[in-house]
Amino acid sequence: MSTEKSMKILISGGGTGGHIFPALAIAGALRRRHPDCEILFVGASNRMEMERVPAAGYKIVGLPVSGFNRKNILANFKVIYHLAKSMLIARKVLKTFKPDIAIGVGGYASGPMLKQAQKHGIPTLIQEQNSYAGVTNKLLAKKASAICTAYPGMDKFFPGEKITLTGNPVREAITTNAVSPQEARRQLGLPEDKPVLLVVGGSLGARTINQSVEASLEKWKQEGIFTLWQTGKFYAEKCSEIAGKYSDSVIATPFIDRMDLAYRAADLVVSRAGAGTISELQLLSKPAVLVPSPNVAEDHQRRNAEALATRGAAVMVLDADAPSKLQDTVVSLITDPGRLCKTGEAAGKMALPKADEKIVDIIDNILAKK
Repeated sequence: MSTEKSMKILISGGGTGGHIFPALAIAGALRRRHPDCEILFVGASNRMEMERVPAAGYKIVGLPVSGFNRKNILANFKVIYHLAKSMLIARKVLKTFKPDIAIGVGGYASGPMLKQAQKHGIPTLIQEQNSYAGVTNKLLAKKASAICTAYPGMDKFFPGEKITLTGNPVREAITTNAVSPQEARRQLGLPEDKPVLLVVGGSLGARTINQSVEASLEKWKQEGIFTLWQTGKFYAEKCSEIAGKYSDSVIATPFIDRMDLAYRAADLVVSRAGAGTISELQLLSKPAVLVPSPNVAEDHQRRNAEALATRGAAVMVLDADAPSKLQDTVVSLITDPGRLCKTGEAAGKMALPKADEKIVDIIDNILAKK
């Protein structure tokens, strides 16, 4: 193993906040324990990590990699070319950076980067966020030194002896901010005398959720519900116009910078069923209505949502049913304090705290044996 000053960690993956936030959380835990370690990120050159990672104070290298196009087979010639180019760049990164270990958090870039690391004898750790493993991680698992998961029963995808149930790392502010719901509402400009519904659809937005919210706002207003609506940037202008008609019961915003405050202010959350969001809801014992995206690999969001819904830890509304069911589902839940409490408590029982620290423990153990 390298000395403390020369310890070099490579973290690869991204594409969405669900991959980027865990990656940054792991990097933060590494820095806290090993202040002198050197960390390099590798992401996809046209994805959000190229902005978010440098903003957090880390260097990043971009690979020209993208996902396969299932609808247009001919378009995949370009995808294959970019994959081959990414493999060459990944090999060059290994040669120049010389990492002690490579960590993959999922997303387009983690495949070529970790494949090259394994080919060159560098230990690799996989962090699988979902209850249904992605294709890339399944392919990398055989040669991985360790696999960190957020759900039990993942030995149906991975070698059981390599698995550690750690949970998903989340943004530090989510768990460390301890303000009261009343103070969170004051800071966000929300009413303190109404039930607050938080709707989040990801940084880009979720069309079905936004359309369902539009159809529900009048009913929710009549029920005395105040809605904090994160619309995503693609739908910001239209949703802002809609919200303007309900200025006394809705705040619409493209993006919420202070999710730590938003979660604490909310009595109920409506969201997609991405692994990172679910982990945050569990750690905060927050009741939720989950609307899984149907446009993800292996339908993994539905499986994530089912893992909670079958335990009474959330209510699942399928994307196709949201326009007709979301309105009444929200009303029936947010107006029933006892059910809200039970759902939140069940979510909290599924939480796996300090995932980032557990993953750093495993990294240290791997490097100690090197």
